[in-house]
Amino acid sequence: MRVVVLGAGVVGVASAYYLAEAGHEVVLIDRQPGPALETSFANAGEISPGYASPWAAPGIPLKAMRWLFMKHAPLILNPRVDMAMLRWIAAMLRNCTSARYALNKSRMVRLAEFSRDELIALRARLPLAYDQRSQGTLQLFRTQKQLDDSAGDIAVLEDYGVAYRLLGREGCVAAEPGLYAAQDRFVGGLRLPGDETGDCHLFTRQLAALLAAMGVELRYNLPIAGLEMREDRVNGVRTHAGLIRGDAYLVALGSHSPSILRPAGLSLPVYPVKGYSITLPVADAARAPVSTLLDESYKIAITRLGNRIRVGGMAELSGFNAALPPQREATLRHSLGDLFPGGADMSAPSHFWSGLRPMTPDSTPVIGATPVPNLYLNTGHGTLGWTMACGSGRLIASLIGGERPPIAPAGLGIERYI
Repeated sequence: MRVVVLGAGVVGVASAYYLAEAGHEVVLIDRQPGPALETSFANAGEISPGYASPWAAPGIPLKAMRWLFMKHAPLILNPRVDMAMLRWIAAMLRNCTSARYALNKSRMVRLAEFSRDELIALRARLPLAYDQRSQGTLQLFRTQKQLDDSAGDIAVLEDYGVAYRLLGREGCVAAEPGLYAAQDRFVGGLRLPGDETGDCHLFTRQLAALLAAMGVELRYNLPIAGLEMREDRVNGVRTHAGLIRGDAYLVALGSHSPSILRPAGLSLPVYPVKGYSITLPVADAARAPVSTLLDESYKIAITRLGNRIRVGGMAELSGFNAALPPQREATLRHSLGDLFPGGADMSAPSHFWSGLRPMTPDSTPVIGATPVPNLYLNTGHGTLGWTMACGSGRLIASLIGGERPPIAPAGLGIERYI
């Protein structure tokens, strides 16, 4: 079967790999000059299945109101008239119940755990080097209330058999020695020893290079004008280089997926939620993070990537906006300097960056077939594209090929929005 994959981020490239491995003829299209140059370029670097949690949760509306007025706010809302944003917020609020949170988290953890295992298997058989570490993740709680509130997430971890350790201050410092100088800043943490870290851009670029060797047709610098429909099927992808045809079409365009799908009569509730990151060189390894630390108060991840430190996070609702406000960089620097003083060279260029995360209202990606017979989706992963990429790619390749799926796909398709 000839499959046309739209989008060369980590999800699209992983999908193309598994499709090619299954024996399909694959064409990969992207408007950028290479792979992983948008949202997959400089994310926080964490592969954290245990922290695969919906943003929509009980108590979030009240927390969100407080976050908006914090000096270093984890949530930023652009007060403009945007009906897509208002519809997305309304849908997210409907998911802020205990029952929906538990259901959505169970779907996310199922996929994320499988994806982490797929990444390990992929790394074992392919020559991939991407500053990878397998030293776990530490979620750091600055207040006793945050520590107490972790009980709900721990219950889900236990249900899925995810290894964890609840730590006090000394345990946190033992896991991340660089926290020694900041012990007065936190009360404890939740550590997941099975989590990993790695540079998503490096991984995707190397996997894309292997695709070329597998015979995948890589069409970069090729903006997608839209889908051409004929009767009830996709007839091809319109580009300035002409119509690109296939037997099946996979949309993995992140936040741009909804606009591509409208001509096919599909409404997909994916909204771009902007995140930021900085990348600084390590100044003192003894004071730098060992793996990934999640600062629960500011919703920021601090990750060791080789001789660099990547700091990423925040959630800004402002549409397709690529601006880089200095106050967002200040928030990232504040979290890093507060918890790992002296760990990074703060005088070096920070490589300040932003990306548009494709978020669904329930935080669960959309993976599977659509009502259009030859059109498939692998999008809407939000902040977890890197965590879920390999599992999502393997799953969608099995669904397109008509094979038995490696995990249950229930609850992951677009049908939950129709």
